[in-house]
Amino acid sequence: MAGPTPVSRQSALAVVALSDSFADLWPLLAQELGVSLVSLRSDEALLPGDLVAVVIAAGGAEGHVGDLIERLGTPGDIPLLVAGASISHRVAAQVLVAGAADYFALPDDRDVLRSALRAALERHRAARDRQALATFEGQAHAFREIVGTSAALRATLERAARTLAYADATVLITGETGTGKELLARALHYGGRRAAAPFVELNCAALPATLLESELFGHERGAFTDARAAKPGLFEVAGGGTLFLDEIDSLALELQSKLLRALDQKEVRRLGATASRVIDVRIIAATNQSLTRAVEARRFREDLFYRLNVVTLELPPLRARGDDVLLLADHFVRRFSSQYGIPAPELSAEARRALQAHPWPGNIRELRNAIERAMLLSPPGAFQLEGFTPVTSLASTGSDLPFPTTLTELQRAAAHAMLALTGGNRSEAARRLGVSRSRLQRLLRGSPDEADLA
Repeated sequence: MAGPTPVSRQSALAVVALSDSFADLWPLLAQELGVSLVSLRSDEALLPGDLVAVVIAAGGAEGHVGDLIERLGTPGDIPLLVAGASISHRVAAQVLVAGAADYFALPDDRDVLRSALRAALERHRAARDRQALATFEGQAHAFREIVGTSAALRATLERAARTLAYADATVLITGETGTGKELLARALHYGGRRAAAPFVELNCAALPATLLESELFGHERGAFTDARAAKPGLFEVAGGGTLFLDEIDSLALELQSKLLRALDQKEVRRLGATASRVIDVRIIAATNQSLTRAVEARRFREDLFYRLNVVTLELPPLRARGDDVLLLADHFVRRFSSQYGIPAPELSAEARRALQAHPWPGNIRELRNAIERAMLLSPPGAFQLEGFTPVTSLASTGSDLPFPTTLTELQRAAAHAMLALTGGNRSEAARRLGVSRSRLQRLLRGSPDEADLA
C-alpha cells in the first residue's frame, strides 16, 4: 500500500516543544505528510524563509498560548495547534479562547491531528500557488501597455523584467523626452511585489526647491508661515509602494543631500519636526539628461548618482525603433477612435511612409499628438496628411540665424530656434544644445556668462 502523497515539500511544520512529551511523534508526522520539520524554542520568532504552514505547541503549552502567539509573531493565516495530554474539555476551551486554532489530546487524537495538519498544509499550498500565479500574471502583463517589438526596446524591457522580483531595487530610467519613462516606471511598480501599494510620482522640475522640500518630506503645523496643518510628504504617502522622481537632474543640490540621506537611512524628517519617521519606499528616478555630465559640472552629487544608478534602464528614441512607429500609430488610431467615437481609419501606404520618414524629435508623445490631430482634422474614417504637421529641422528652415552678428546674438537665436524645434520643451531644447536648463534660460535672455562663451 502506497504511503500518503506529500502535500508540499516547500512547506514546513514548526513545533514548539515545552517538554519531551511526544518528541518522537513530530518527525514521523512530518515524514508522513512530506514536509520539513522546524524546531522552535518558546522564545523564538517565526522566520519568513522557513515557509511554515502550521505551528504545533506541545507538552505543557496549554497555559502559555497567548504568550507563545505574541512571541512567535504568528501571522493570521498560520494556525497554532496545541497538543497536550489533558482530555479536559475545560482545558480545550481555554486554549481556544487564548487564540489557538484547535486542541488535541494525545495520543487519542493522533489521527485527528494528522488530518488537521494535512488540511492546513493544503490550504498553505493553495495560498502559495495563488500568490505565485498572481505574481506571474502581474509580471507577464507588466509591460503590456508598452507597444513595440524592436530589438532596442525589447533589450530594455528584458532587462527591466529581471528587476521585477526585487521590490527594493532602485532603478534609474534614462531616455529622451517622450520615450515613455513614466510608463516604464508604472510597469515596474505594478508588475512587482509592491503593486498593491501606492505609486506616487513627482516631477522635480515642476516646483521650486522651497516647495519641493515640503512636498517630498512633509511639514508640521507652524513649520512656516502658511503651514496651518501638518502634511505628510510624498515619501510617507508612497509608504510600502514606489516613489517616482521624474527629471531628477533638476533637483536642487540642497535637496539632493536630503534625498541621499533618506535613501541611506530609510527615514525622513518633516519640516519643523524633531523626530524622524521610518519609510519603506522604492525609488525609481528618471532623467532625459546625462547625469554623468551633471556630476562633472557639479550640478549633481556624485554619491547620489551612484546611489540611484543601481539598475539603469535606457529607453531608445523612436527614431531608433524601426517599424515600432507603425505599431504605435495603429495603437493610437484605435485608442482615439474609441475615445472620440469615430471610425478607425486605415493608414495608407503614403501615410506610413511619411510616419517612418519623420525623425520624431518629440518621440512617442509627438507621435501620439500627431495621430490625434490627424484623426480630428480628417473626415470620419479617413487619415489625411493635412492633419499631420512634421517638425522641420533647423537645416531646412533656410537658416533664420542672424549672421554676421555677435556671438551673444548668435547663441540667443540658436536657443530660440531649438526651443521652437522642440515645441517649447525647455528640457529637450537644453539637452539637444548640450547645456543645462538654467544656461538655456540665460541664452534665451541673451545674457550668457563667461562659461557660455568658453
